[in-house]
Amino acid sequence: MRPAFNDTIHAAIRLRICGLLRHLDEIDFAVLRDTLGTSDATLSKNLRVLVDAGYISMTKAASPTRSDARRLTWVRQTPAGRHAFDGHIEELRRIAVGFSDVSADPERRTPDFSA
Repeated sequence: MRPAFNDTIHAAIRLRICGLLRHLDEIDFAVLRDTLGTSDATLSKNLRVLVDAGYISMTKAASPTRSDARRLTWVRQTPAGRHAFDGHIEELRRIAVGFSDVSADPERRTPDFSA
């Protein structure tokens, strides 16, 4: 994994979505909404951005506990989404820690984690 700042993931709500999904197989839309403390519309808009980027997928399924026709929406992070999130977090670490080598070549710069 190569550190890379990701503008799509960096938006606050999308960063929180990806952070939650990184440690789960999948999560129900309503649980995600309530955990983030956001509205349906705000969550839907941000999920759409992540779906369009290929970072998450969503599926609908009948609820095993309901007798009506309403369906649950399940959200999961794709392998590409995990890779992009991990790279973004690593780049944030590099930014926060700084560079121990001030070389002009960014490929040669390495974070100094000893501080």
